[in-house]
Amino acid sequence: MRNNKLGSSGIGGQAVMEGIMMRNKEHYAVAVRQSDGSIIVDTQEYKGVTGKSKKFQLPFIRGIFSFVDSLVLGIKTLTYSAQFFDDDENFDEEPGQIEKWLLGKVGDKAEKVIMGLTVAFSVIIAVALFMVLPLFIADLMEKCIPWVKTSYVPAIEGVVKILIFIGYLLLISLMKDIKRTFMYHGAEHKCINCIENGHILTVNNVRKSSRFHKRCGTSFLLIVLVISIMFFMIIRTDVVWLRYFLRILMVPVIAGVSYEFIRKAGTSDNKIINALSMPGLWMQKITTKEPTDDMIEVAIEAVEAVFDWEQYLIDNGIAARRPRKVRKQVSKENIADINPDVDRVLNMSIDNALKRTYVDNSVNPERDNIGDNDFETYNQGVNNQQEEKKVKTGSGYNWKF
Repeated sequence: MRNNKLGSSGIGGQAVMEGIMMRNKEHYAVAVRQSDGSIIVDTQEYKGVTGKSKKFQLPFIRGIFSFVDSLVLGIKTLTYSAQFFDDDENFDEEPGQIEKWLLGKVGDKAEKVIMGLTVAFSVIIAVALFMVLPLFIADLMEKCIPWVKTSYVPAIEGVVKILIFIGYLLLISLMKDIKRTFMYHGAEHKCINCIENGHILTVNNVRKSSRFHKRCGTSFLLIVLVISIMFFMIIRTDVVWLRYFLRILMVPVIAGVSYEFIRKAGTSDNKIINALSMPGLWMQKITTKEPTDDMIEVAIEAVEAVFDWEQYLIDNGIAARRPRKVRKQVSKENIADINPDVDRVLNMSIDNALKRTYVDNSVNPERDNIGDNDFETYNQGVNNQQEEKKVKTGSGYNWKF
């Protein structure tokens, strides 16, 4: 499968429980595979903090608010997906004491308050675990180990940060539910890589795509840690309480710088930037796993709910027509007759074929993916089919490409 590296698609997402969330600009979609095998897709509008003012979109500043937006949306969509898999969940049950108290105090805003508290708690835990704790351990080593000098503290702190981060990822990767979430994470990356490498979004093409992506949140977190290490190698003080205060104070600055690096890395082929991005890609060997075809199908549904990947390919000169739309317009009687020399219809019932929103190219391994080099031949077959219909019926068809 030949790649045609295109520009950034602008979409991003995350894995949720048995599903994927994909976001494109001010809209996001959550696709979840339910226990009965069906896929439910929920599409919503979400502007977040960055969408409220252009001031929040300025370089370095936007990284701070984008991080907050990602946390809020991530928790919101994760909570949404979890509701489908809690066997003991009873949506008609009475609210708990805390919920009742909040409802009495803030009314309909209780959900937003809970979300805000959850985000704040998550940030506090992250700062404590990855910023404060490493410094505490480094300071403790300075006091307890004679040969450890004050000048060694920043380096020790940096090593401890990385070890805690890797250890945390390895530990949670042992959990069964997290393993499946990491597989969905891989499906999310594969879909984006498939599109951005100029291929039609099919299960077959997505399966062949890489599960590693430079714009991943894992890479962002690692870059945050690395940049924080660099910052505090330079910014030093012998005042103990000031050391801790600076770790907390500099979090927004570090997040802003890290965001700009990830943003640049996602669209750059610069060798230096690629080299600096490699550690983040290595970390993704832990946080992404190879997905099943069922998971890939869910990811495709999430992408298609918020992003017109066909138009993206057309705009980048890859596709002249939209075979996915053609499949929707063809009648049952002739669905298997569309240019059989180029491609064959999926090995499935006619009804299922009509419901499919993509063409599976795995049926003809000798050909490159349709959409890379064979669009002209494919579309000629479709156009011939159109002309035959016009001759037979004396009327045109409303074909949507």
